[in-house]
Amino acid sequence: MRRAYFKNNWIAALVVAPQLLIIFVFFYWPTTQALYWAFTFEQPWGGGNEWAGFENFRMILTDDRYWQSIRVSIVYAAGATILSMGMALILAVFADRQLRGYKYYRIGAIWPYAVAAPAVGLAFRFIFNPSAGIMSYVNAAFPGFWDPILNGDHALLMVIIAGAWKQVAYNFIFFLAGLQSIPRSLIEAGAMDGATVLRRMGDIQLPLLAPTFFFVLVINITDSFTDSFGIVDTMTGGGPARATNLMVYKIYVDGFQGLDYSGAAAQSIILMFLVIALTVIQFRYIERKVHYT
Repeated sequence: MRRAYFKNNWIAALVVAPQLLIIFVFFYWPTTQALYWAFTFEQPWGGGNEWAGFENFRMILTDDRYWQSIRVSIVYAAGATILSMGMALILAVFADRQLRGYKYYRIGAIWPYAVAAPAVGLAFRFIFNPSAGIMSYVNAAFPGFWDPILNGDHALLMVIIAGAWKQVAYNFIFFLAGLQSIPRSLIEAGAMDGATVLRRMGDIQLPLLAPTFFFVLVINITDSFTDSFGIVDTMTGGGPARATNLMVYKIYVDGFQGLDYSGAAAQSIILMFLVIALTVIQFRYIERKVHYT
């Protein structure tokens, strides 16, 4: 097979130019502006910037409410990641079996990923409504059992469940693809040796899914920190008492409602470096235990 190449460099540049333009306009330019605002005092209604150095970062890192948002974000990321990956793996294992109508099961499990985060938030807000949703029947049997409007732990659990449900379909696709890439001869050999379904899954399938696990873990943790705004905004608005005020939502509140553009920019820089640090840690320590075949 002959390798394709361009005789003129300007043709290659013309082909990649639209993609480079999109990356610059929507990624690099906003990032440089956020860096500039993070080290200056941006006036709420314009009028120029005043150099501030690390003052914005000092004010943020000495604010107890910001550290609370970090703790809440970590709890949300851990809970949503574990729950979504666990549910997706169970669904993928069942869908991988050649049962009657298994193709329809796969399609049904993939569809939820097409639902926008605000729509997911609205649906789960109704489901977990203590007076009108399904939980109203639970409260009727056990008065005061569920109240995410006043109880911060209930509200955070509700957001975690909604965020995990949103990611299940995405994780399901990769887990199912990973299971289907495992040679059937290995599964059949285990069955001929007398291994049960659970034994085959624990000794053959799960170890061979390690690369998929690692990829899905990195994506889910990153997504939990950066793509939870729509769910929080429609379900709780960061409340009650800032119990669900995740880092990404606090950036929006401080920047667009509090008009603290410089502080919000500094928070976005901290969030960016936090996500980078978590990704580096995962590649540095977790990937060592991953065996690629």
